Amino acid sequence: MTGQAPLPPNSTIGILGGGQLGRMSALAAAELGYRCHIYAPDADSPGMQVAAASTVADYEDVAALQAFAAAVDVVTFEFENVPARTLEILSPLVPCRPGKTALAVCQDRLLEKEFLEKAGVPVAPWRAVRSLEELESAVAEIGLPAVLKTTRLGYDGRGQAVLREPGDLAAAFARLEPKPLILEAFVPFTQELSAVAARGLDGSVAVYDAVENHHHHHILDLSFAPARVPAAAAEAARRHAGQVAAALELVGVLAVELFLLPDGSLLGNEIAPRPHNSGHWTMDACLSSQFHQHIRAVAGLPLGSARRHSDAVMRNLVGAEGMAKLPALQGDHSVSVHLYGKAAARPGRKMGHANRVLPLNTLKNQEESEVLAGL
Repeated sequence: MTGQAPLPPNSTIGILGGGQLGRMSALAAAELGYRCHIYAPDADSPGMQVAAASTVADYEDVAALQAFAAAVDVVTFEFENVPARTLEILSPLVPCRPGKTALAVCQDRLLEKEFLEKAGVPVAPWRAVRSLEELESAVAEIGLPAVLKTTRLGYDGRGQAVLREPGDLAAAFARLEPKPLILEAFVPFTQELSAVAARGLDGSVAVYDAVENHHHHHILDLSFAPARVPAAAAEAARRHAGQVAAALELVGVLAVELFLLPDGSLLGNEIAPRPHNSGHWTMDACLSSQFHQHIRAVAGLPLGSARRHSDAVMRNLVGAEGMAKLPALQGDHSVSVHLYGKAAARPGRKMGHANRVLPLNTLKNQEESEVLAGL
């Protein structure tokens, strides 16, 4: 894929999906001199509010997709649950970055686990589950507790059930849809880490520092950058993210979520083939944010620097509770607030995020209560 000229300024980047990731990608694209055209089924989505053009249509509307392809110079996506059929329609008409392979792998947890293993990233024991009998056999092999998940469409804790005793199996299998499912061994991890990597059209790779993630009600609440873990674990997380980006032949940005075990080793959990919530800290603590990197890669530009010039803590602003913090955060000179343009602060809905920026290499030496004060 080398030798292709970058898109010239004022070219149009098509983005499938109009959520906050599309919004922040479009804002980064504008700073780099590009226009964005958002394609999504929902009118006035966050991305459409800041884009040069938008199309409101179903993801499998052939005529609308053909018109969209004719209006843009390249296509990317902001979430991985875009139907495979969408890229089948678009790919012959316009470059799609990342393409169908990345989408297929990351849409299906079974393919994802196989891919991680082949890429050299260790994962917890797992089994495919297509029937209650297969679930019972898988539990006999893996043991309890274990986690039963849908292979598709799960996020923020949705589409999964923790199995703690044999009596849990039948009800969990009946409830979770669509089938097939995947059973994963329960991992007694000490921290969840993630690392964001970018891979350019020329094959170059840039990886951000690994971060430490904390969740609340299965939704990411806080990310600490850099992760306050042993250096060997942090470097392994970065290495795994780079391995996955290279093995996937990605053009764009991805995040790899990992579990840190008590012995210091890591297990791969999930891949997200697009900018990721745990990478939002890069907007204020790095020379090139994850969104700038994604646009650079998709447009064929050289990647920017992933170097961290500051430490940072990212807090998601979720629902009305998160938005209640807004006045104080907007008056805090150590905090940068990023809102997503969503009108209704429903429970569990990500309304924005706040990044507290700290001097470089000081986070690990500060009390957490001090770092989080007011955040």
